[in-house]
Amino acid sequence: MSIFPTKILLATDGSEEASLAATAAARLATRTGSGLHVLTVGSEYPYYELPDYPARFEEVVEAQRRETREVLDEQVRKIEESGGTVEEAHLEMGIPPGRAIVHLGEELGAGVVVVGSRGRGPMRRAVMGSVSSSVVHHAHCPVLVVRGEGRDHLQGRILLALDGSEDSLAAAGTAVDLADRMESELHVVYVGEMRPVYHPERHGYHALYEEFEKRAQQLLDEQVNGLESAGGTVAKAHLRMGRPDEEIVVLGEEIAAGLIVTGSRGLGGIRRALMGSVSDSVVRHAHGPVMVVRR
Repeated sequence: MSIFPTKILLATDGSEEASLAATAAARLATRTGSGLHVLTVGSEYPYYELPDYPARFEEVVEAQRRETREVLDEQVRKIEESGGTVEEAHLEMGIPPGRAIVHLGEELGAGVVVVGSRGRGPMRRAVMGSVSSSVVHHAHCPVLVVRGEGRDHLQGRILLALDGSEDSLAAAGTAVDLADRMESELHVVYVGEMRPVYHPERHGYHALYEEFEKRAQQLLDEQVNGLESAGGTVAKAHLRMGRPDEEIVVLGEEIAAGLIVTGSRGLGGIRRALMGSVSDSVVRHAHGPVMVVRR
């Protein structure tokens, strides 16, 4: 079942990567017939900076609000000048950005949240990196994290990373839908895991590798067949062996993917934590946009 059309929430701070995120969000909204909401979160209240607090508190907060409103209005203007449509603009003050983004997304019933991977300036880059990470971990819906690298975002191939988990199946449904609506080729990757096993003979180790590879190919074939049985079209299926995060990022570059789609978690227990770290690592290291999907 498609999540589109839906409400798309773009969180922006006016930085370069936030502007790239705005372009991607506007394109996604247009191609999926979705409503676009834009949010800018102002600075938290600076109690510790005011030696004469509370005398100047209202003055400082009002100045921060004006600055935040200017950033928000500028982003809305740029989106509309480029042909996009903003359904509603939102301004939040005095609360951590990650919390504000997640709460507004829930309040709106957003189907996708879009954020840049980093914010403004050296220190702010670290802070905004933690914001995008927080949103990925806590949002109730898919999160699209956009970064630069000179790529034309959401154009070209979509790479779907599968592992057979329920979140992976949710990611598959979203990727198939996006590929259809964005008129993109859908590529699928399954990364087989290699567990180090001691064997006194090298020949035995190679036989073990072949066994892992054969099993991984079977799992990939099963998942591709499931996608195609449900009406999806897979342009190419890729089998990789090794570290999932590294292989996904490298393959994304090899095929010039305009978007990587992955589930937020993997298969039960300890593997859930492992695959959570995989999606985190892909978001941090991919050179283009990454959409993280949870059920």
